[in-house]
Amino acid sequence: MQVTVLGAGSMGHGIAQVSAMAGHEVVLRDIEEDLVEDGLEGIRNNLQGGVDRDKLTEEEMETTLERIEGATDLGDAVANADLVVEAVPEDMDLKQTVFADVEDATGEDTVIASNTSSLSVTEMASALERPERAVGLHFFNPPHIMDLVEIVIAEQTDERTEAFAVDYVQGIEKEDVVVRDTAGFATSRLGLALGLEAIRMVEQGVASPADIDEGMEIGYGHPMGPIELTDHVGLDVRLHIAEHLREELGERFKPPQSLRRKVRAGKLGKKTGEGYYVWEDGERVGTSGDWSE
Repeated sequence: MQVTVLGAGSMGHGIAQVSAMAGHEVVLRDIEEDLVEDGLEGIRNNLQGGVDRDKLTEEEMETTLERIEGATDLGDAVANADLVVEAVPEDMDLKQTVFADVEDATGEDTVIASNTSSLSVTEMASALERPERAVGLHFFNPPHIMDLVEIVIAEQTDERTEAFAVDYVQGIEKEDVVVRDTAGFATSRLGLALGLEAIRMVEQGVASPADIDEGMEIGYGHPMGPIELTDHVGLDVRLHIAEHLREELGERFKPPQSLRRKVRAGKLGKKTGEGYYVWEDGERVGTSGDWSE
């Protein structure tokens, strides 16, 4: 089928990549040509990394790339889509506008999905004339590596759309969990609770970020500790989600002060070179502040 992904950032181009690798024809759309090209280059780099590690062949890489085209015009990008996945910034007004614009430009059977990690899919679906076609497809970063997709069932989602979402996720060889649309869903809510508590422990001097992360990796088998994961996700993203969950679920999701200070200072994690760790060329090289590794 044809899958259109709206937003060519790290999540969007990752979703486009895994869809194309599974055999779907894919359109990757963003508002500017430069953004689209950056997304396509990200896909090429990911695939080349897979070739370099003998995870796929040159032929598989080229076949995948041939299935993906870029676009900037929304109407053209979604006109023939069976599935549209939005991966635009976490802003409800923006997402509702995107949903409504997509519905205006697609057929009645097109499924419209959001990659949101915490916002209400039910509220997004309310912008549609046919809200039963809406569903959440919460991919994890980076989508081409992480196996899980959280399927979020809005109040309006019908059985056809739910079954479609499950088939799509299984078809791209990901593991699905199906959850009802509540604040933070299941994974973001639990993951954020762990991340916020880890940051509080750093603030209280319990242990260094590196030791806390290592404890969770070795002791609990986590592939990445909660503080390093915060740097990967983006401190600004974590703060935004925490403030949303605090409003919805109460003070246990109150953001730690150090998280607020770092965001104000522009220390957003890996993408800016410093968060709770210091990063160079995408690699962790030290710890921010007084802690040493």
